[in-house]
Amino acid sequence: MSLLTTAVDPLAGYEHGESVFFSSSGGTLLTRGTRAVLGGDLGTLPERVTAALGPDEVAAGAVGFGGAAGLIVPEAASWSGPVGPGAPAGTSEPGNWRVRPVPHPDDYLKAVRRALEDMAAGRLDKVVLARTLELVSDGPLDPHALLRPLLGHGHCFAAPLPGGRALVGASPELLVSRRGRSVISNPLAGSAARSADPAEDRRRAEELSASAKDLHEHRLVVDAVAEALRPYCAELHVPAAPELTSTETMWHLSTRVTGVLRDPGVPVLALARALHPTPAVCGTPRQAAREAIEELEPFDRGFYTGMVGWTDATGDGEWAVAIRCAEIEERTLRLYAGAGIVTGSDPALELAETSAKFRTMLRALGVSGDALA
Repeated sequence: MSLLTTAVDPLAGYEHGESVFFSSSGGTLLTRGTRAVLGGDLGTLPERVTAALGPDEVAAGAVGFGGAAGLIVPEAASWSGPVGPGAPAGTSEPGNWRVRPVPHPDDYLKAVRRALEDMAAGRLDKVVLARTLELVSDGPLDPHALLRPLLGHGHCFAAPLPGGRALVGASPELLVSRRGRSVISNPLAGSAARSADPAEDRRRAEELSASAKDLHEHRLVVDAVAEALRPYCAELHVPAAPELTSTETMWHLSTRVTGVLRDPGVPVLALARALHPTPAVCGTPRQAAREAIEELEPFDRGFYTGMVGWTDATGDGEWAVAIRCAEIEERTLRLYAGAGIVTGSDPALELAETSAKFRTMLRALGVSGDALA
């Protein structure tokens, strides 16, 4: 594989359905061509990737919620620094799209109530329930136009999927990164929609930071992340309390967990395997939450709430949680958003939270979130 210099335009050379694009504060990767495809399951993926990569090579792409891998070893890859904010989205009237929510909002409310009943019965501590918006365009979709407004926002990505599809998004959540022996995971859990009014926006942030329900939800995730990483780390720092972080549309409770590997030979994908799926996108206990998701969500998540990123031949890499994303297939976009349900959750507020999370992708389309979600 050759390492290329980077063009001024970070998307120059991006080929929809073939290239992997991944950009964060740590830098930007763009792949070209495909030397090998690495499918299969996450269970054996770290070992298979290690065996497949030669010196200076990378593997990049997405892994689904259920663990199905969709990585490529490219023929060439270019690296550059972090990317600034993208071009503003154009305008797109809601009438340009045929929209179908899955499930219907009323059915989503029923699913949340069912989950709360399971919690009251002691079967669950937390479950993340998602919904989708299926948007069908009157004309051809331009992946570049969708991706460009997302540049500079969190972990911006585009990854090819089987069947000519692609996963595009801007995730605020880092599953795990590894640089040498240094490990970082930055789970987010506990959210509130932002407001255009500065005083109201600050009030919502302060309310989130003091919310017993959201702090409990967040602690469940952080404890699970620490438990998964601790066997691999000689040192592990877990802050006692979360911080507030924000995107254009959401406030989140955030905890940055840092560690030092005990064995420098452990690759980033082995850490990702131990972490995925965290309670931030699944729930706890993990198996009970998976079963609830399968029962209560009327669609296959596919690569939503999986992970997307890259790893190199040394085992270094960066993997974001695949949220705030859309799946592109011909003229159809499938947008995904979920909310963490714990004891004390209000079904109407959880529905509103998913609506707010849809706005990251809807803004990239230039579509009013209020009109669609």
